[in-house]
Amino acid sequence: MLRVLLGLAPDLGFDVYFEPDIYDLVTGGSRLVGAEHLDALVTLGGDGTLLRGARLLAGRQVPIIGVNLGRLGFLTSCGGHEMEEALHRFARGDYRPEARMALDARALDRAGVERRRWHALNDVVLHKGGFARVVRLAVESNGEAVAAYAADGIVISTPTGSTAYSLSAGGPIVEPTVESIILTPISPHTLAIRPLVLSPTATLTVIAEDGPEELLVTIDGQVGTTFAEGEVLEVKRAGRSVLIVRFPGATYFSRLRHKLGWGGVPQP
Repeated sequence: MLRVLLGLAPDLGFDVYFEPDIYDLVTGGSRLVGAEHLDALVTLGGDGTLLRGARLLAGRQVPIIGVNLGRLGFLTSCGGHEMEEALHRFARGDYRPEARMALDARALDRAGVERRRWHALNDVVLHKGGFARVVRLAVESNGEAVAAYAADGIVISTPTGSTAYSLSAGGPIVEPTVESIILTPISPHTLAIRPLVLSPTATLTVIAEDGPEELLVTIDGQVGTTFAEGEVLEVKRAGRSVLIVRFPGATYFSRLRHKLGWGGVPQP
């Protein structure tokens, strides 16, 4: 794939930059030292690679061409066998940048001082580690109490992330253009708690009131930090969206049917 990309670049007018670890393995292109000058980002892998690429951009309005080399590739733009055609279409402008809402999350210590901050395309998850006991979480939206959860944790997701961990925890599927924040408890210890779909203007705060000595915050299932009782997790809509390249003919519901088997509609 890398050789194909390098071979196409001169004809398409692309200057190719590689992450340092990849650059050391190829002959050609340049070493990527920052995302500030990028006009497009190509990710080779699966959904996880695309999510990591979105964090690399850190809110910059750069279209991402996700090439699926993995199993599912729900978020990606094309399959590996389609990469050459996809890059030609991108070069001639035969695509649309699909804006996806992202989340800005930060962890505050007991004194209210920010100690970690992240940009998430899919979700922010506060959960226990290997302890067989529930966590008690107090959740507020714009300063108003929402609920006190007794659960294994909580998933705060974007519409894009509604088909990821939130879906596995029983959350709703939300079309990506319906901007919202989805709050899904993980295995809640009560029948009275259900997932919530909140306004994109909501600022959520989560405080661990009781539970294991050490909890975890995980961003897009990939990075994160530990989280202690009394600390605060704050999550809100990010200031900028993530742009994912889509080509004519590919729709959200066709991907749901084809990738996730949604609706029981047979595929040709």
